[in-house]
Amino acid sequence: MTREEKSIAIEDLTAQLADANIVYLADISGLDAGTTSDLRRACFKAGIKLEVVKNTLLEKAMEASANEYGELPTTLKGNTSILIADVANAPAKIIKEFRKKGEKPVLKGAYINQEIYIGDNLLDSLVAIKSKEEVIGDIIGLLQSPAKRIISALLNNAESKGEAAAE
Repeated sequence: MTREEKSIAIEDLTAQLADANIVYLADISGLDAGTTSDLRRACFKAGIKLEVVKNTLLEKAMEASANEYGELPTTLKGNTSILIADVANAPAKIIKEFRKKGEKPVLKGAYINQEIYIGDNLLDSLVAIKSKEEVIGDIIGLLQSPAKRIISALLNNAESKGEAAAE
């Protein structure tokens, strides 16, 4: 790879990172062709961009990015794949699903909405992160619950008054 090609690759990675609030780093080395193809297909269906990257180029792109990746560049050893998503827990769910069949992919770290997560031991925590839509749904449910109780109480009260008047 020439210097010019490296420079272009770094610029491309920097642009991808600038547009992404959810970035996972994983090691998918050692997966056979069929499993790798299945992983790519699952990522595509979930709206996740999966790309194998060179560690040095990704590290330079992280340095050039406006985002603060903290200790995440220290995980750039061995083979690295980058997973870019719109839903915070989507890559973690896919990684966990594939881990049922084998030891890979291994989570190296993640950058999620300015928070840094390092280590495969955090996979279950990342799976549990709620998406924006799930949080909004929970809030709406919480807001609707008291209103439903009030309406129910008013209706019950009105019915009991109506029954009393009929007697």
